[in-house]
Amino acid sequence: MQDYHEFLDEILIDEATLQVRITELAEEINRDYQGETLHLICILRGGVIFLTDLMRHLTVLNSVDFMAISSYGTSRQTTGQVRINMDLVENISGRNVLLVEDIVDSGYTIASVLDLLKTRHPKTLRVCTLLDKPERREVNVPIHYRGFSIPNKFVFGYGLDLDEYYRNLPFIATVDLARFSPSG
Repeated sequence: MQDYHEFLDEILIDEATLQVRITELAEEINRDYQGETLHLICILRGGVIFLTDLMRHLTVLNSVDFMAISSYGTSRQTTGQVRINMDLVENISGRNVLLVEDIVDSGYTIASVLDLLKTRHPKTLRVCTLLDKPERREVNVPIHYRGFSIPNKFVFGYGLDLDEYYRNLPFIATVDLARFSPSG
């Protein structure tokens, strides 16, 4: 296993900056849902660290559920084909739903999830993403809460993986792919 320092290009968003922006996002959500209850749906696995930190700052009454979605297969490029690996446990009909995602890239995954969730008749359905790559967008998707717009670079850390590793890093970094050796 390579030490991430060997292929680290740059720390794009440091830990302190992440935490400040997550607090700001929570304040926006608290204001928008004041007096309401909110059902958070986290897209696993990348979104779980973001969800956890976001929830710590929410004052609106909230519940949580999870979905596992895949659209990348074994590559670093989306296939455009979205597969649900784990569906919701809770019924979302008539509920205020906030979809919490780590990154919106091409838009295919989030668009597919939104289409599916709309068929379940939530009262409201909004998207909160930590990272947005607008340069990569191929499908237009509504983003109601955006942590950061980032350039079209491969990122890892803070829940985002590089070959399923490095999710535990407290910052978002870019990869120098010329120096990265994929794990076996």
